[in-house]
Amino acid sequence: MNAPIYAAGAVVWRKNSDDSVSVAIIHRPRYDDWSLPKGRMEFGETLISCAYREVMEETNLKIKLGPFIGTVDYYVPDGLKEVSYWCAKVIGEDHAFRANSEVDEMVWLSLGDGMEKLTRESDKEILQKFLSSPFDSETLIMLRHAKALARQEWQGDDDDRPLELTGQLQAKRMLSLYQVFGLEEIYTSDAVRCMDTVALMAKALNIDPIVTQQLSEYTFRKNKDKAIDFAKELIKKRETLLLCSHNPVLPRMLEKLTKKVDVELPDSKLMPGEAWIIHHRKKEVFQVDRLGAPTI
Repeated sequence: MNAPIYAAGAVVWRKNSDDSVSVAIIHRPRYDDWSLPKGRMEFGETLISCAYREVMEETNLKIKLGPFIGTVDYYVPDGLKEVSYWCAKVIGEDHAFRANSEVDEMVWLSLGDGMEKLTRESDKEILQKFLSSPFDSETLIMLRHAKALARQEWQGDDDDRPLELTGQLQAKRMLSLYQVFGLEEIYTSDAVRCMDTVALMAKALNIDPIVTQQLSEYTFRKNKDKAIDFAKELIKKRETLLLCSHNPVLPRMLEKLTKKVDVELPDSKLMPGEAWIIHHRKKEVFQVDRLGAPTI
C-alpha cells in the first residue's frame, strides 16, 4: 500500500464593510471544480507552511493563519490523500487575483453561497466546521527557545548560555514557520538563548523584539506571578503576538490562561524550538495547537 499523500489548505475569509463574512472559492480547470485553496506538501515542508504557501500561490492574497480546522481523507488515483485545513484571514488590502495553470478563477461568496458552490463533499465538510468555529479570533504563541548548550557544559552565567549548533539552525528556520501567523509583536526573555531564537525572524519581519525580565527563569523563581500576570496582559491585546521563554515558565503560564475554560491541553512540556499556538476570543482560550520545532 502506498504511503498517504499529505496536503494542506485553508478556508480563506474576509469581513465586509457590513460585518458580514465572505469566503474565497477557486475554480480549477484541470478538474473543472470549485474548491477551497489547497495543495500537496513539498519535501521538507510542514503542513502549516504548505497551507500558507498554497493559499498565496492560488489566490495571491495576503493572509494570516488562525485556528486549525481539521483533516479530511479521500482517495485519488495515487492513493489515500489527507488534507489538513486552517482558518485564513485576509490582512491588508486585497491583491488582484492572477489566473494560472492551476486556478483560472476566484470568487468571494457568502458562507451559504460558498457551501452551495463547492463541488467536493470534503470541502463542504471543512467549510461547515469553519462555520461552527470561532474563526474570528486572536493568536498568542508561546515558543520555547531553540536548543541551547547544556547547563553542565557552560561555565558562565546561565542567562548568557548560548544556542548550540542545532539551536542555531532551528533559529534560522523560525521564519518559515511563524510568518504564517502575521506576527505583530515579539516578546522575549532577556536570556541570550531566547533572544537569539527570535532575532533573525524578528529582523526579517521588521519587528523590534521587546526584551523583558518578566519572561526569564530567574524572575520566575523569585515570583511566579509576574510571568503569569504578563501573559494575562498580553492575551488582552487584539494582536498576533509571540513570546519566547523557558520551561517551567511556559507550562505555568498556559495552565493559568486555561484554568477556567474547557479546552484540550497538550499532555507534555515543550521541547526546544516547539511552541503552543493559543487561539483566544475576548481573552477566552478556546483552542491550543502544538507546533513542532523547525526541521533541520
